[in-house]
Amino acid sequence: MNVTINGAAHEVPQGTTVAQAVRRLTPATAGVAVAVNDEVVSRGSWESTPLADRDRIEVLTAVQGG
Repeated sequence: MNVTINGAAHEVPQGTTVAQAVRRLTPATAGVAVAVNDEVVSRGSWESTPLADRDRIEVLTAVQGG
């Protein structure tokens, strides 16, 4: 199935979860926020939230700096 992650097309297997999509992009375990089709998905729901064909996923990571 095809999804868009941070503006780029990705082919992912049927049943891919939000958590699996996040792991494709970043090894970070903290400071990460996710929205699917403009709806924020709480971290506690990532493992149980499946993606659907043509979903739009935005993965945002916090950046420290000065």
